Amino acid sequence: MRKLVALDMAAGPTLVEQVLQRWDEGDAVLVVDQRLPQPAKRELVTELGVHEIATAGGATTLSTTNPPMDDGDALVVATSGSTGMSKGVVHTHDGLRSASLSSATALRCGADAHWLACLPLSHIGGFGVVTRALHTGARLTVHSSFDPVAVLDVGASHVSLVATALQRIDATRFTRVLLGGSRPPANLPANVTTTYGLTESCGGIVYDRQPIPGVEVTVSASGEVLLRGPMIMRGYRNMSRDIGHPIDENGWLHTGDLGELRGEELHVAGRAGDLIITGGENVWPEQVESALSTHPLVRDVVVAGANDAEWGQRVVAWIVTDGSEISLDALRDHVSSVLPRFAAPRQLVIVERIPRTALGKPRRNELVKQLESLS
Repeated sequence: MRKLVALDMAAGPTLVEQVLQRWDEGDAVLVVDQRLPQPAKRELVTELGVHEIATAGGATTLSTTNPPMDDGDALVVATSGSTGMSKGVVHTHDGLRSASLSSATALRCGADAHWLACLPLSHIGGFGVVTRALHTGARLTVHSSFDPVAVLDVGASHVSLVATALQRIDATRFTRVLLGGSRPPANLPANVTTTYGLTESCGGIVYDRQPIPGVEVTVSASGEVLLRGPMIMRGYRNMSRDIGHPIDENGWLHTGDLGELRGEELHVAGRAGDLIITGGENVWPEQVESALSTHPLVRDVVVAGANDAEWGQRVVAWIVTDGSEISLDALRDHVSSVLPRFAAPRQLVIVERIPRTALGKPRRNELVKQLESLS
């Protein structure tokens, strides 16, 4: 049986060795985000049908009854869907290889490169650095997290970053920087390549608004960006529910993003929804609202993303209290007990009431517009 093995360990050489070992054995891997609290980790491995979990101390069998992985499956990446619940995006060995070689062709680099992986390997943007190096024979250095000093000390030639990290280093020290995640800063060094893609597309497959080799891009009549290519995911792996499939009968991945083609250039206007992208991390308002609503001083709450020069967007919480004073730090700590720290609000706005529709849905856009008009 081809298993799904969760790798619950810090990023580094040992994790990469585990990936290669599991692949040699015919299994697929799921890299567990080390920032998740333990309850969230347990929920994740249950929802995605993990057979075995490996830590630095050894391996433990979780289930022998979960459905096996398919032949050729290599990687499952946890990402959030429109409900904020985890989805397990399944990528094959062929898809990862296609993405890696197409990227290397677009960047005109190969075995001569030295790639630094300093983004979380639980994200496709971080894991893609590893596979790019493995498939091209390039040198690879893996850090457990981003450190602005350590990043430059490695002497790597190539790196993938998000906008927040880019602003904290001298990017000109690299031959090439791939930039993904949130909206890029206005002024970019010439050696920075902006990327667009999804977890479902094996990460960024449009570089500086141009599709990389083997990738097709179109825009539907409704303005939705569609992607097609050999690196698109095989499907989703979820045990508790049918979450649908965003790939149509013609092989087009429906991204849920809105944009337009100007000649051969893809211009993405934004996500069709309320997703907050802060420092390259996806945050769904409903999850943060649920966490905040359990605080004893919170009577009502709504969460949305506001434009931010450093983070792309920052998480803002509008809160109705019971009349007691409440601090932002206390709320951040409360949220961080059940969600990753990056999901905690960076700004707190105390209000008397939260505007809602007749059906009780919060008017997020209205609150954001009011806030940004004051800044």
